[in-house]
Amino acid sequence: MKKFKFILSCFLLTGFITGFEACKKNPEQPVKDVVFTDVVKSYVVTFSNKTTDAKAFRWDFGDSTSSTDANPVHTYTKKGKFVATLYATLNNGQVINGSTIINVSKSSPILLNDNSLKDWDTISNVVIPTGALGGIVQKAKFDYDSQNVYIYMEMKGTVAAGNIFDFYMDTDNDATTGLLTGEIPGGGYDYLLEGPMLSAPDALVQYQHTGAQNAFSFNALSIAEFYTVGTVQDAEGVVKFEMSLSRSKIGGLSGKALTFGIIVSDSGWSEVGWMPGQGQTALTLDISQ
Repeated sequence: MKKFKFILSCFLLTGFITGFEACKKNPEQPVKDVVFTDVVKSYVVTFSNKTTDAKAFRWDFGDSTSSTDANPVHTYTKKGKFVATLYATLNNGQVINGSTIINVSKSSPILLNDNSLKDWDTISNVVIPTGALGGIVQKAKFDYDSQNVYIYMEMKGTVAAGNIFDFYMDTDNDATTGLLTGEIPGGGYDYLLEGPMLSAPDALVQYQHTGAQNAFSFNALSIAEFYTVGTVQDAEGVVKFEMSLSRSKIGGLSGKALTFGIIVSDSGWSEVGWMPGQGQTALTLDISQ
């Protein structure tokens, strides 16, 4: 709380005092503040109003809507930055206000540190390869938020098999840049993530394409912590796992879409699995924030 203090000094006159006037002290005069907190979860924002000595409130959510509830829960209809303002009418009739910036962006329910894959049950972006086109890959799911792209996969085999994963990524969604390959048509692949990431820690390496589009020419990049493997389940000949790719550490993932395909090889580099399917057009995932 801000406080302005008004002080009158008293002066004592020297000599014979024939009279005096008592010093008058002004009481502290508090200046009230609007106080509130907000919790943003995807498009839904919960406001908690902590302003005291007020008899009425009005919220302006910055999207042409308002509320007179003391503690509203507001759902925005689109992503973006909004200025939310609370107007409080004090008991003495004075109106004060305070504002904050609300950054509305997509959130994800995926947690990589919960030792569970249950949170993927709510994800509707599911890809199942047609027939035998997936090889050992049986299913994949995808989600994202402002920080990461999340991937879930199910495939036949075991972690100990040491399968090698190749993620071909067209991060600028421009087929005139990056590698062109008939194995995964539909994209120009600017980045390649490659390695036996389930059987060896930190084994996935990030590469950037250089040279002609028909040349398989990639330079290794020294970028740490660009991916994270979460829960891995290995049972009855099926491996299920989840992972995330950091949007800030892979070039272009801060954009609005990602076109990509995944090839899985055995430990001898023979291709055994494909997502979305062998020879199938690459997936395009909307990752707009």
